[in-house]
Amino acid sequence: MTKANIKTPEEIEVLKVGGKILANVLRRVAKAVKPGASTFELDVLARKFIKEAGVTPSFENFGEPPYPAALCTSVNECLVHGIPRDQVLKAGDIIGLDCGVWYKGLCTDAAITVPVGKVVKETRQLLNVTQKSLELALAQVKPGKTLGDIGHAVQSYVEKFGYGVIRELVGHGVGYGVHEEPRIPNYGQPNTGMVLEPGMVLAIEPMVALGGWEIEVLDNEWDIVTRDRSLAAHFEHTVAVTSKGCEILTK
Repeated sequence: MTKANIKTPEEIEVLKVGGKILANVLRRVAKAVKPGASTFELDVLARKFIKEAGVTPSFENFGEPPYPAALCTSVNECLVHGIPRDQVLKAGDIIGLDCGVWYKGLCTDAAITVPVGKVVKETRQLLNVTQKSLELALAQVKPGKTLGDIGHAVQSYVEKFGYGVIRELVGHGVGYGVHEEPRIPNYGQPNTGMVLEPGMVLAIEPMVALGGWEIEVLDNEWDIVTRDRSLAAHFEHTVAVTSKGCEILTK
């Protein structure tokens, strides 16, 4: 099994500062989500807030082909990696905002899904359940627990509602790179997989669909949508495993 990168207490302090900046960027961008706003405008805002804070976007130019923006804007059935463009938001939509920043050579990663104006009860429940599944996952983050414990916490809660837990996309280690080992599925069996130890820094990110869990990648090679085009939600925190348990770095 591939080993996780262990961060020093000093590095975790740096990540905590970067994480706080990132959380503030996302919070400010989320306030600009409203009917009539375009996803391109939200990326422009994210870039502005990132620059003002003196940090660098970690998603821009990442991957192959290089990702062209600082912010992922994933609307409705788009689960993750939505490229900002002239897409205009309508009342009743939902949008996933996913962002990462470099601060002093270390990066953090976080995501929220927010409603555009007023949404129907079914949509609101999807958001609440996905967010709650992240809280349940984080409750499993402590030394001696396993990656299977985290995945099981998400899956066992989400599937009670008949929702699909995405299988092909996972959480991951983070810090020295945007994506590090280990891969962290949102499904699994308790007491299986890598054992957590202090100094691990993990991006834990439940991804949940109102319908089936199957996904497909669109022609731009980035936007990932649910195959049945059902609504999808995504919440993510970067956390550190400490001797006491879980420290959320992107609060």
